[in-house]
Amino acid sequence: MRHALLMTVALAASAVPAVPAVAQDATKVDSKHYKVEFENDQVRVLRITYGPREKSVMHEHPPNVAIFLTDVQGMFTLPDGKKQEVTPKAGSVQYDPGGKHLPENTGDKGFELVLVELKSKPTGK
Repeated sequence: MRHALLMTVALAASAVPAVPAVAQDATKVDSKHYKVEFENDQVRVLRITYGPREKSVMHEHPPNVAIFLTDVQGMFTLPDGKKQEVTPKAGSVQYDPGGKHLPENTGDKGFELVLVELKSKPTGK
């Protein structure tokens, strides 16, 4: 009887489609480094600050524009484990299509930037 019950549970579980992982909002999983400065139906503006050698957790951003207030010496670890060095200079501006990453400040100085996350435009307007 117990074996039949376990088999039924196993079969039912295998019939349920896999649910994709929910994207992790940086402000929720790492509020130490990510603060919302402004938000409306078009954009969300984040202030991002990292101290020397600080590391975040895996999270995701939608398409965005980053404005670097200081030089950055950092590293992104991507979901597949690949690492990507990042070294933008103070005053530079970059567009990014968005995605998941785990950022880390590999430098001996803190850094700060403003990230403007772009939201979908309202439909019917």
